[in-house]
Amino acid sequence: MPATPAVPDGKRPTLAHVAARAGVSVALVSIVMRGAYGASDATRERVLRAAEEIGYRPDTRARLLRSSRSRLLGVQFGLRHPFHTDLVEGIYAAAEPAGYQVALSAVAPSRGERQAVEALLADRCEALILLGPEVPAARLAELGAQVPVVSVARRLRPAPPGVDVVRSADDEGARQAVEHLVALGHRAIVHIDGGRAPGAADRRRGYRTAMNRHGLADHVRVLPGGLTEEDGARAARTLLAEAPRPSAVLAFNDRCATGVLDTFLRAGVTVPDEISVVGFDDTRLARLAHIDLTTVAQDIPRIAQLAVGRAIARLDGEDVPDGENVIPPRLVVRGTTAPPGGAGRG
Repeated sequence: MPATPAVPDGKRPTLAHVAARAGVSVALVSIVMRGAYGASDATRERVLRAAEEIGYRPDTRARLLRSSRSRLLGVQFGLRHPFHTDLVEGIYAAAEPAGYQVALSAVAPSRGERQAVEALLADRCEALILLGPEVPAARLAELGAQVPVVSVARRLRPAPPGVDVVRSADDEGARQAVEHLVALGHRAIVHIDGGRAPGAADRRRGYRTAMNRHGLADHVRVLPGGLTEEDGARAARTLLAEAPRPSAVLAFNDRCATGVLDTFLRAGVTVPDEISVVGFDDTRLARLAHIDLTTVAQDIPRIAQLAVGRAIARLDGEDVPDGENVIPPRLVVRGTTAPPGGAGRG
């Protein structure tokens, strides 16, 4: 094996470095890296071994930029949302076997949705998958006129042209949560709301519908909340100041529910002995052993697969029917719910 060629410090190894290391031409290295015909098995093995030894990695982004297509799916996600993190993992799992790469652009307190999307378009993303977008439908229509757009976890009726919708049946999830609590014997069930967040209106409606169905209209109560632990803590402090307190709480999401749990714990209110708590989303947070949160699970692998599938189908020119893709959720019962007063536990 020839002596290892000098690779300048901080520089990325190139095809020329691999060729020098393997003792072959740059053209032959290119054939091997592209998986093209023209190199013997022995040469192919020698080139790949040389590439590994000097740390060479093919620049797939540069190769795509030289082609007429980027094969990039742009994903906008909320940096502070665990549910979005789980969805991103599912999107990678769905996109890569289909031959597509994923470009991420985060929405944060200092970085709005418009900036996040513009960055994806500047990277030549062929389609956009927007997780929980909050921009007006008119803005989504503008984007849909440029590239295929998939809106995830937000109801859009009707969906703008060029925009597909993939979401959970949020109202059904809230109904399942209420059904579970009522079956345990709860009547005074409070819903901590998600405000104007995507999915909040459906969850609010599902809660009200289920309560009315069980003759609990007089117990319907929606508290202002939000998406974060701080929002849940604020609502929990309101409940702690009341007498009597409700026996159960349905929070907008798992983060909000975690804030509720923490506030109750600090105040010496035991869950679920004194009050039951249900979240929504079934994020990793809910599954932590010390939280063990009863929650409504969204089918993340199915949502991600549908979102990627719709984007690719549009890019491939398939005849994709308009309309929403609505995925049923399911209740996951863990340790934060029990009959009122802990009766029947043990």
